[in-house]
Amino acid sequence: MNRKQVIQEFLLMTFGTLLVSVGVYFFKFPNNFSMGGVAGLAVLLGELFPQISASTYNSVINVLFLVVGFLVLDKGFGFRTVYCSLLSAGMIQVFSWVFPMSGPLTDQLVLELFFAVILPALGSAILFNIDASSGGTDIAAMILKKYTGMDVGRALLISDVVIAAAALFVFDMTAGLCSLLGLALKSVLVDSAIESLNRRKAFFVITSDPVHVCDYVTHTLGRGATVWQAKGAYTDQTHHVVLTVLSRGQAVAMRRHLRQVDPHAFLIVANSSEIFGKGFLQP
Repeated sequence: MNRKQVIQEFLLMTFGTLLVSVGVYFFKFPNNFSMGGVAGLAVLLGELFPQISASTYNSVINVLFLVVGFLVLDKGFGFRTVYCSLLSAGMIQVFSWVFPMSGPLTDQLVLELFFAVILPALGSAILFNIDASSGGTDIAAMILKKYTGMDVGRALLISDVVIAAAALFVFDMTAGLCSLLGLALKSVLVDSAIESLNRRKAFFVITSDPVHVCDYVTHTLGRGATVWQAKGAYTDQTHHVVLTVLSRGQAVAMRRHLRQVDPHAFLIVANSSEIFGKGFLQP
């Protein structure tokens, strides 16, 4: 990984962690949204034992998970998780000092719930997409995976549901139902956001002159292409099929180029979010 990629990854980790921290502190904590994970547990503990704030509980639990991770996981414990976990705990603690909150930012519960779900979900998607995480229960998952035959995904889901459902008894029906709804929405949004971040356009260009297509793809767009010969079922004429995978911006340029240079070309465009190889995701 070159220096530019390291800086880009570092900025993505920082931005993703910032989104998670803002969503947790400004929207989850003031509304008592307990949507599982360390943040949800911190919300419950902050209510049960109000001598310590939810922000402090969040920081303490994250640090404890890090310590346990260092002791138990050793070299399998990644730098990304350590960095994002400490940064998240630090950001939330700084927010509590600089922006102390006695209640929600607005009186619109649904609006607060949306931001409490969307910001952490988007931040988590950015982190997961570069093999990072904000720590917390993810560390517990690593430990369970190492020492037990337990289905880690199911175990974490059950624990998140229990934490969210606990808000029904610790707070009230509104907070509990919002927490359960937020947990369900978050799981869907994280997957959708990851898919959207990785989405690319697969182009199948059927043309009688593949040279200009390949030249534009390789020299102008800087991508690779695969060409094979085909025959039209109706015309019985020989054609060529050019396959290439492009980003969204490159896809727009490719369509514009084909309309101008080869308007008779037959074009098939397919969305794909799992493309592995040089220039895309690494297997």
